[in-house]
Order: sequence, then structure tokens, then C-alpha cells
Amino acid sequence: MSTTIDTPKPKRALPPLMSLSDGAAERLAALYAKGEQGRLLRIAVSTKGCSGLSYDLSWVDAAGPGDEVVTDKGITVLVDRKATLFLIGTVMDYEVKAMSAGFTFTNPNEKGRCGCGESFHI
Repeated sequence: MSTTIDTPKPKRALPPLMSLSDGAAERLAALYAKGEQGRLLRIAVSTKGCSGLSYDLSWVDAAGPGDEVVTDKGITVLVDRKATLFLIGTVMDYEVKAMSAGFTFTNPNEKGRCGCGESFHI
């Protein structure tokens, strides 16, 4: 009688939940050091806009029970656990343009955005 032992296939590494560009890390470090000292940026996804989903950023005093802690380039941000499936592999950046400046997201899960860029769909 022969017995065959199947060796389990190695699990494929999951992409990081989120990462920060150098610009986002620098801007968050400046915010954490000044006006938002002692607080953390929390990233969520809410339902709004013409495409259905929108990034929702807020400042909180501490991580809550429903938050994932993401640390990249020495900077920590929180991600609402309900938003994790929408954000896997997303890169957060900080862009300065002629008339505006703000955080932007390059999300590989997005299938499209509305015309004004305020919302997206998966």
C-alpha cells in the first residue's frame, strides 16, 4: 500500500493593503508634527457621488476596533476594516497643482471614475 502526501502549494503573497508615496509620507509627517499632532489619519470608503464610492479621510485620536493599522515609510495611517477590500494595493499620494493640493489615490481595483473625479466604482 502506498500513501501519497500532497505538499501544500505555497501561498501567494498578498499585496500590501496600502502604501504611501514619498510625497504623501512627507505631507503626513508635516501634518502629524504640527496641527494634527497626536492624531492619526483614518481612510474609509463611503457611498456617495455619481459613481457610487468616495474616499473619506478623517482625523482620529486613536485606532478603533474596526481599524487596520498601516505603516509605510515610518508613517502610520488607519484604514476602516470595511474599506479594506476596496483598497488592497492602493497607493496614496500628495499632489500639488496650480490651483489645488491634496491627497490622491491610485487604486488598482477601480473600474472607473465619475467625470468630476469625486467618486469611483469597483
